[in-house]
Amino acid sequence: MMRQSLSQRQQAIQQIVVTAEEMRQVEKRIFAAGMPVAALMEKVAIAIVHRIADLYPDLTVQIGVLVGSGHNGGDGLVVARELNFRGYSVSIYRSSTELKELTGCHANYCQRLGIPFVDQVGALQDCDLLIDAFFGVGLDRELSTDLAAIINQVNTWMKPVISIDVPSGLHTDTGQALGTAIQATHTLCLGLWKQGLLQDHALKFVGKAELIDFDLPLADVWAIVGELPKVQRITADSAIAHLPLHRSATAHKYTMGHLLLICGSRRYAGAAILAGLGARASGVGMLSIAVPESIKPILTAQLPEALIIGCPETESGAIAHLPLDDLENYKAIACGPGLTSDAGAIVQRVLDSDRPLLLDADGLNYLASIGTVPTLQRRSTVTVLTPHWGEFKRLFPDLVFPDLSENPTCRITPTQQASTQTGAIVLLKGARTIISNTHTTWINPDSTSALARGGSGDVFTGLLGGLLAQHFAQTSMLQRLQRLQLSEILQREDHPTPVPDNQPLTPVTCLVQAATWWHAQAGILAAQERTELGVDAYTLTQYLSKIWQKR
Repeated sequence: MMRQSLSQRQQAIQQIVVTAEEMRQVEKRIFAAGMPVAALMEKVAIAIVHRIADLYPDLTVQIGVLVGSGHNGGDGLVVARELNFRGYSVSIYRSSTELKELTGCHANYCQRLGIPFVDQVGALQDCDLLIDAFFGVGLDRELSTDLAAIINQVNTWMKPVISIDVPSGLHTDTGQALGTAIQATHTLCLGLWKQGLLQDHALKFVGKAELIDFDLPLADVWAIVGELPKVQRITADSAIAHLPLHRSATAHKYTMGHLLLICGSRRYAGAAILAGLGARASGVGMLSIAVPESIKPILTAQLPEALIIGCPETESGAIAHLPLDDLENYKAIACGPGLTSDAGAIVQRVLDSDRPLLLDADGLNYLASIGTVPTLQRRSTVTVLTPHWGEFKRLFPDLVFPDLSENPTCRITPTQQASTQTGAIVLLKGARTIISNTHTTWINPDSTSALARGGSGDVFTGLLGGLLAQHFAQTSMLQRLQRLQLSEILQREDHPTPVPDNQPLTPVTCLVQAATWWHAQAGILAAQERTELGVDAYTLTQYLSKIWQKR
């Protein structure tokens, strides 16, 4: 295997997400290879100290360190020692006198240095900054009553808190608080991203999360998680690698994809407009939007470049049927926003088609009513589902998973199972959106509550639909060119070997994760410039293109 460059390694490390057990196995390998535990603890702690000094350069800051009995506590003690050497005023509270051997050695040395240890955590209340080193990876039991009371007391102080690796009390894999947990302002995650830090439950506790890379060899990481890890974190680098889609010098509207959006009703005309504006921002070559005849003039006024297809409508103002003989002209179809439940026949038609399909909103509701798993198992082409949690539960009521409650303990596992059962790409919306195909899961680590407004999802449907249409247009064009070239070669050589199908240049799931990142970053940028209250869905569409102006 070729040696990777530093930047390639950093990109890989930023993407990999592990469970507590996987992290233990990686560390076990490097210890077996000869890395002393004590040396690793020193290396990690020094990196943490450098980051703390960057965040709090004022040496007059009073720092309190909360120390547990294990190696996370040992990290905290080394951090306390080094901060003391730098000139900070440091005090230490330890939750137990029964310390692991290495942690105990560091405690003894801190005492020899004259760093004060306090008997009551309340003595740290006047500190300007707290460092949480009670627990690290692997906590899987409810906190004791005494320790839970201490953590709750610390949380009431509303002080800046830096947690080492994982906020104490948080389950490393699920992000659930085990009774209670430290509410950190910063979490310095060690070595590799922990799965629990990237779940919705954890956001209340994690604060701003950063990775402290301490040079774990990629070979040892890959030996445990594989070179294509099952769970990955979406990064700007991984998203931008697929965006914006390539446009050749000879590109024209027919080579840049044709998307059919099926959306809207007399009651929800806005959903069709927002989805159309999202598709416009994607750069799709041609956009057709099927809507009820009565709202066609509204769409034409808002999207003059789109081909607006006025459809016969029901008494309630929903699309009754599509006035299209076939769907072969479209490279992808996005269906659902604002349709209402009266448009089920339309959803059924696109489900029966051979077109790549994105289903959202009422498209998902109809799919749930006819049986999600058997319906999608019959589809032979790409299907992308984009439910929020309520829609997900309706789509997969029989999913073999112990917790499909309003607040599931883990959103990753059910998303993975849903994709495995259906063969679809499943995008579970949330503060931390999760995307699964049958092999891999991606988590979007950055978003904003500014997107918690009606219409944001409609914009995303159009954006992703437009990207899918471009992708399949370019893929089919490349396949045709390669087949022509190979056919000419075969004819010239009089060779009977059949021309093989070519695989798409970019996996569809990469486009789904890229669109997720793009949509979230537009919301973040809009919130920065307009505040969170100023990011309505229409404003969001205007910021989709601004992302590229900033880069």
